Amino acid sequence: MSNVFKTGLLLAVLTAMLVLLGGAFGGRQGMLVAFVLAIAMNFFSYWFSDKMVLAMYRAQPLDESQAPGLFAIVRRLATRAGIPMPPIYLIPDDSPNAFATGRNPEHAAVAVTEGILRIMNEDELEGVLAHELSHVKNRDVLISTLAATLAGAITYLAHMAQWAAMFGGGRSDDEERGSNPIALVLMAVLAPIAAMLVQLAVSRAREFQADATGARLAGRSWGLAQALGKLEVASQSVPMQANPATAHLFIVNPLSGQALMRLFSTHPPIEERIARLRAMRI
Repeated sequence: MSNVFKTGLLLAVLTAMLVLLGGAFGGRQGMLVAFVLAIAMNFFSYWFSDKMVLAMYRAQPLDESQAPGLFAIVRRLATRAGIPMPPIYLIPDDSPNAFATGRNPEHAAVAVTEGILRIMNEDELEGVLAHELSHVKNRDVLISTLAATLAGAITYLAHMAQWAAMFGGGRSDDEERGSNPIALVLMAVLAPIAAMLVQLAVSRAREFQADATGARLAGRSWGLAQALGKLEVASQSVPMQANPATAHLFIVNPLSGQALMRLFSTHPPIEERIARLRAMRI
């Protein structure tokens, strides 16, 4: 199953969950209220998240005279990808990592840490940057925002359903009566968990897609594969103080590698990513 198809299927699952939960709780009215609230929250995130996340990590814009080699790599990759050259930012952090952000290729930015520039050779750095520009080319910020909107709406409906079950509510007056309050509570508890897991699956599918697109963009898969191996070791020895809400942006998960965190990670296992890249044979 291709990652593009998998992403579409997962978004469809989220939509179906929203429809079912909305129908169970408040019919079309309940679903509409939750959906509008989720859109309002994510609208701000979609338009301003790039500036917010760059400020959060104290990223400073780089001038080409400060890092001519880095600019040459990004310009070459952007030309191959057919997207505008994005501005490049430097994060003052020793933990090696990188991310791209921006709602579309015309409003994108690439950020790298001081740590990643220190440990990567040119081929590895090109693989990392190709991965990040692939997120821009594939419009993954839009896809993740759509997934967040649907998951957010499901969470709102679940909270509303919990209150409705406590006070004996359910469907609206013009809908079929007799909804089971126990079933409503179970749905209210399980739906947000299921929505979160589907949202994580969307993020993981996009990471695999960016790896594959990035390998083709760089013209070789082994550069990114080597970089991921280095990043896994180095990020564990030099952890990053990252906000969990932005962890999905980075090329490798900057959060703790504990078992529970890995289970709910926005990133697929590094070992599997490396294995898929090596299997590409380019």
